[in-house]
Amino acid sequence: MAVFKPFKAIRPQPSLAKEVASKPYDVLDSQEAKKEAEGNPHSFLRVIKPEIDLPEDTDPYSEEVYEKGRDNFRNLCQDETFIKDVERSFYLYRLTMNGRSQSGLVGCCDYQEYYDGRIKKHELTRTAKENDRVRHVECLNANAEPVFFSYRGVPEINEFVESVLAGVPVYDFVADDGVRHELWTISDPVQITFLENAFLDVPDLYVADGHHRTAAAARVGQNRKSLNPSHDGNEEYNFFMAVLFPDDQLEIF
Repeated sequence: MAVFKPFKAIRPQPSLAKEVASKPYDVLDSQEAKKEAEGNPHSFLRVIKPEIDLPEDTDPYSEEVYEKGRDNFRNLCQDETFIKDVERSFYLYRLTMNGRSQSGLVGCCDYQEYYDGRIKKHELTRTAKENDRVRHVECLNANAEPVFFSYRGVPEINEFVESVLAGVPVYDFVADDGVRHELWTISDPVQITFLENAFLDVPDLYVADGHHRTAAAARVGQNRKSLNPSHDGNEEYNFFMAVLFPDDQLEIF
């Protein structure tokens, strides 16, 4: 059983999506990130690599770095670079590279399934990197980047995805590295119920990328549960953002 829930995303204005979009936090070092974000006040690197806005000798794991990321995020929300959806939704994300596309569903997974072994990992994690992502999530009070999960493809879900792809995307742009990014929102209650129920029949999820972010999300959930005597399992901290791709669309390098 895979718990998969819709959520109210905080996402960029469509006209600013290309400026906001960035590579993942662990792909670039601080100097590379600073160069990529240069001249672009909307770059999401200012949230996930906030040391680029601080003096060069700043310790990237210092408290002021996490606080700077939080402040940058708040500023992007206040100036309406970001908007918050009013309805809980799933999202369909398609990326195309070198003529090859893959489409994944974006929603929230239950951290307890990580501890229960239904979210399966294939890498060990390092405590220092986990601690870094825990502090980032705690300070930001948000999941800045989705983790990348896979699952054994289900024909009914595949057919549903194809029907959504026939519509007009909210975002459609080609990033500077040549990768095309498209995203659709799924807000219809009937469609949401279908997806939630369909994933209940998916036995396991597999971490393709984001082992440290997954472990950090689970730790944050556990921490907040332990501090809440009224915990009932429906609180937002029980869930973290993920994008789920069927196994038959993946290409292993």
